[in-house]
Amino acid sequence: MPRSPVAVLACLLLITGAPSARTDDGATLSADTGWQRVDDKDGITLYSRTRVGSSVKEFKGTGLIGAAPVTVEKVLEDVPNYTAFMPYVSEARVISQSGDETVTYQRLTVPFVSNRDYTVRVEHGTAKGPAGTVYYRDTWQTDNEAGPPEQHGLVRVKVNEGSWLLEPVGAASDSTQATYQIYTDSGGTLPAFLANRASQMAIPKLFDAIRKQARDPKYQH
Repeated sequence: MPRSPVAVLACLLLITGAPSARTDDGATLSADTGWQRVDDKDGITLYSRTRVGSSVKEFKGTGLIGAAPVTVEKVLEDVPNYTAFMPYVSEARVISQSGDETVTYQRLTVPFVSNRDYTVRVEHGTAKGPAGTVYYRDTWQTDNEAGPPEQHGLVRVKVNEGSWLLEPVGAASDSTQATYQIYTDSGGTLPAFLANRASQMAIPKLFDAIRKQARDPKYQH
């Protein structure tokens, strides 16, 4: 069955980054205000909030992933294999890594709309919980100047910033309470109401892809 245009455009918002290493404190990781709950789907609670001067909303999704945070972190680090498990990602590569920053490039190939590409600069942080457990946090924002130049036939995504927060849960800390946050303009002439709807649809799909990938034994070591 053909996908609706909004469902296809949702894939444009399935954007994550690849981490390196930096240490944050717990206060930085927990800063979180102004959200309104908008939906619950597939075990994911969705929130949105407005940005001053923008009709495109920022979105957040929270939900459980049945793998330890370190395993989920390895999935997020596996940028070269995004083409195997992230919807519509046709190219993904690490451009550079230095200290606590990694620069990655991704290209999306989707039906009905022009293909997209973007480069993001990612930082990764860790924090210790009250019982000594480790939290992971990846944050990113666009840095297209650090990647390939714009190409004919590709729409360049100019705004893309967000984060993953991975918190251990369970007696053995073998599951993850994951929080995904995204604010992006998918490029082209997509109206704001469609961009907002696409974000809301995309987040459960992203969680589903990562949940499935985290079962692969190669991430368990």
